[in-house]
Amino acid sequence: MARLSCRRFLLSLHVALLLLVPCTCQVGDSCSAARDCGVGLYCGDCAAAGRTRPSCIRDLAIQPTSIVKGLPFNRYSWLVTHNSFSIVGEPSRTGVERVTFYNQEDTVTNQLRNGVRGLMLDMYDFGGDVWLCHSLQGQCYNFTAFEPAIDTLKEVEAFLSENPTEIVTIFIEDYVHAPMRLSKLFTAADLMKYWYPISEMPTSGQEWPTVTDMVTKNHRLLVFTSDASKESSEGIAYQWSYLLENESGDPGIDPSACPNRKESQPLNSRSASLFMQNYFPTIPVESEACKENSVGLPQMVQTCYAAAGNRIPNYIAVNFYMRSDGGGVFDVQDRINGLTLCGCNTIAACQAGAPTGACKNTGAPNRTTSSVNGNVYSGTIEFKTSASRASSTSTWSNLVISLSLALILKPF
Repeated sequence: MARLSCRRFLLSLHVALLLLVPCTCQVGDSCSAARDCGVGLYCGDCAAAGRTRPSCIRDLAIQPTSIVKGLPFNRYSWLVTHNSFSIVGEPSRTGVERVTFYNQEDTVTNQLRNGVRGLMLDMYDFGGDVWLCHSLQGQCYNFTAFEPAIDTLKEVEAFLSENPTEIVTIFIEDYVHAPMRLSKLFTAADLMKYWYPISEMPTSGQEWPTVTDMVTKNHRLLVFTSDASKESSEGIAYQWSYLLENESGDPGIDPSACPNRKESQPLNSRSASLFMQNYFPTIPVESEACKENSVGLPQMVQTCYAAAGNRIPNYIAVNFYMRSDGGGVFDVQDRINGLTLCGCNTIAACQAGAPTGACKNTGAPNRTTSSVNGNVYSGTIEFKTSASRASSTSTWSNLVISLSLALILKPF
């Protein structure tokens, strides 16, 4: 009996030690559960792209400002969730079964923790309050409503409070008509202390302040509305006075063209210094999102980059942001930031204070090419610096960068 107990103890100790050993599986490595994958990864598949064997997939963004610091806000590219509030499995708050589409799979708090820095929120008058809701002919109903907007805004406030160097943008699809209701909402959520004032927002395509300056002033919440009247009445920035945007829905995922949204100036206009790239179909399908985010998105980035007159997307808006066949939107964001901020093929290869092109060895080629081992998901993009936007304090000074964007994923 003593020998048997000893064996059981040793077996238990062995299992415990295995659980304590750090996971080493990386993107694309086979897995059976999330614990098999390293930090910032989960275990999933992408049948839509023909990958049915579970493998490690990214679910965490690299914040570019953690590596390349202090540049103007409009030099960076940020991840945005489309209809951030429309969460699969979210229980009804109205007592009526919800009948609508869903666009995300985790809470807004988790989205922010995973590196999302832009939230698209549809706000409506409903039940004497402001609710997040999907519309039916511009009207919120109890079977399309999600939750009072203040609940989500309090999640944003908690994140900004806990992360004093982070900047978040909120895009409001605005159907709130009650006077001053939106400004009262943000006040009630205790978000005004982070508010970026309209008076300091650049116009006519001018450069934004540096992220360092925005953090120093605590101007860490940018809020845009689709209702032009709110700018004068409530001090909320009208989105298309400061931002260019391509068409959303199905027209925004056709790689043959990248039309501007009708409210936006043409994408090659220099009237605004921020560019939002929408990439999500009109009808969201969870199982298809992994293919869209891994294969279609990098192709569309190339198309829209050309349509926007060699302008990078400052915001990339997607459905089901964690779904991919490996790196997905996280890799796209990393490569855009790497190429534009430091001349490397990923932001992970950038080195603080180093000259452009001085790339850290990340275990993969530091300079993108048109093909690596045949695993290329997009063609060539030439990122070029406009002389009118060059800054003597950045690596963009008098520099023309012609680089390739090749979204390379390890084979499964």
